Parts: sequence; C-alpha cells; structure tokens
Amino acid sequence: MGKYYSPTGGLPPQTHLTTERAIVTEAYTVIPKGVMTDIVTSNLPGFSNTRSWIIARPISGFATTFSQLIVEIGPGGGAPKAEFEAGVEGVIFVTRGRVSLTLDGELHQLEEGGYAYLAAGSEWGLENVSSDVVSFHWIRKAYERLEGYEAKSFVTNEKDVEPTAMPDTDGAWKTTRFTDSSDLAHDMQVNIVTFQPGGVIPFPETHVMEHGLYVLEGKAMYLLNNDWVEVEAGDFMWLRAFCPQACYAGGPGEFRYLLYKDMNRQVRLT
Repeated sequence: MGKYYSPTGGLPPQTHLTTERAIVTEAYTVIPKGVMTDIVTSNLPGFSNTRSWIIARPISGFATTFSQLIVEIGPGGGAPKAEFEAGVEGVIFVTRGRVSLTLDGELHQLEEGGYAYLAAGSEWGLENVSSDVVSFHWIRKAYERLEGYEAKSFVTNEKDVEPTAMPDTDGAWKTTRFTDSSDLAHDMQVNIVTFQPGGVIPFPETHVMEHGLYVLEGKAMYLLNNDWVEVEAGDFMWLRAFCPQACYAGGPGEFRYLLYKDMNRQVRLT
C-alpha cells in the first residue's frame, strides 16, 4: 500500500447497506471512496488496458471550469496520445505505481508523488511499462490565454517541492505549491494542502475560486456551506465558487488533500 489512497474498484456484497456518505447540493458535492466501484468506471478513447473514475466535469449545478479523473492503467496499457482537445491544459499527479510520460518528445518516469503540468498544445502520452497497476489524477482545464504570458510544461515530484507554512500557523497548515501563485501565465493551481493534527482553517473561506479536493491521506471534519462533513482518504469534494469552507484536522495523523482552483484571470462578462 502506497502513501496516497487510490481506489481499487470491486463491488460491495448484496449484504452491504445501501446507506453511504454521498452528498449532492447546489453548493457542494461529496463523493466518498466507497462508491468508486467497478460499475461506475469509464473507458477513455485512445487508451488501452485503462479505466477511469470521472469525479468532476462541467455540467449545470456542478463543476464549471474543470474536469477531474482518477485513471488506472494496467501493465502494458496507456495512450501514445492522451489529449485530443486543442487548448486544454492538464495536471497529472501519481498516487500509485510508476508510469512513463512522453512529453514533447522527452521521456519522463513518474513515480508516486510525481507531478506533471501539461501546457495547452503540448504533445504527450503515457505508458505503464511496469508489472503493476498505476493510478493517477488527471485534471483538465481550458487554458485562458493572456497576452504576454504563456504557461510552460514541467515535471517534478512532491518530495522535491518545499511546502510553505501558512502565516501564524507554526507549521500546522502548509501548502505545497507547484507553481508560483503570482505567475499570471497560470490560470489554475493544483496544490497539496497538509494539516497536522489539530490544524484548522480558522474561518469560513468564501471566495470566487472553484475547488476540487481529493483526500490523499488522513481524515478531518470539513465545513461545506452550513454543514460539517467528516471526510477521509479517498473522498472527493467539489465546492462551487463562494461556497464557505473550513477544516479541522483531528488526527491521529496528517490530513492531506490535492486541491484544484482557478485563478489569475478577470471575470468574463461578455
């Protein structure tokens, strides 16, 4: 078992209670790990020996700026060309195993914690050359170009990026930022947020950024609009713009999640 939670599919027995923790509201959605079974997976065009759980997509009343998939590739599987939609940027974050990424003609090996930003217009593909399953998150967004700026592809690993402690938290709340939030070339960020036991978001954040949050490790109480919801590793949360949010990490270990947000662009009115 790796450091990060990855779904393994399967199907509950007939004796399993149908009650689950799934919640869908106008302000937020919670998709618990227990509902990510075999029968809700999708195949992906161009991929072989691959399945995916699509946990966010632009639809009315849900995500508006991004899609997020959990992708599982078996040995020998993958896609020589993964992105077919022009103008779409992406982020890959590996949670299990090892995958070969060919990006604009260069070969990279992404292991657990591996992170790739895939700029709009880049040519890239994936292959699982190992004997084990590989799992990763794939976040996609239509890139909003800004005159004088252009985001560039890059590959790194979480362990090579120093987390930044939030002000006045004594390290109880840290964010691993893979891009500089002041860099206007980037219209989104996909970060990792870490809370030590007892760490909190000490006020209900209410802001224009839409969020996707996938819990990588641990458990916590999370405020979503007016509701305190208990979440754990493997759960996914979607928060609409301006949905109040806060967090209390009760332990016993760290609480960590992969966070998507859109940013750095003027609001379009026409």
